[in-house]
Amino acid sequence: MQNKSSVNIGNPSKRQAEILHFAREYRRENGYSPALAEIAKYFNISIPTVHQHVSSLREKKLLTTEKGKKRSMQSLRDHKSQIVEIPLMGLIAAGGPIEAIRDPKPIEVPSTMLPPGADYYALKVSGVSMIEEGISDGDIVIVRDQPTVDDGEKAVAYMPDRNEVTLKKIYREKNRIKLVPANKTMKPFYETNVLIQGKVVGVLRKEV
Repeated sequence: MQNKSSVNIGNPSKRQAEILHFAREYRRENGYSPALAEIAKYFNISIPTVHQHVSSLREKKLLTTEKGKKRSMQSLRDHKSQIVEIPLMGLIAAGGPIEAIRDPKPIEVPSTMLPPGADYYALKVSGVSMIEEGISDGDIVIVRDQPTVDDGEKAVAYMPDRNEVTLKKIYREKNRIKLVPANKTMKPFYETNVLIQGKVVGVLRKEV
């Protein structure tokens, strides 16, 4: 299973993905790219912060700029394979089981996070029980839709008896399923009836 550092190499944070989308839509509507000040105003962040994001996006080869030329910012999504949309299905607990919000909204993610041959969706994380796996409150996890996972993998688990969904590491025991948080201050819990709804394959980090 990938950890947070390996997942995010070459992939944008949530805010960086939003900046990419904004820059692309701005260029489409106006015929030229937004200035750093316009991006800063739109997202209510400082110009130095925008510059850091843009520099990071260049390093990740998701955005280009021409040195010495204003408004030259351009997303490398000229090929649609670079960025794809998947549904943001709602909120999932990483601190205690809660009911997931099923209100699909699209979110853009790099295609490099989504190997072909499977269906994917995203969930926003609530809670800190997966913090030791690099998943923090407010992060967005990318989930591959699949009915099984190996022991120790991070999974979206539906518990029909509770009609609730949670994000935990899964371990199978003789007559029950052990759901384990990645937070040493929290204890695992057990269920006899668990349906796996997907495996976590990536993380888009919340901006701080």
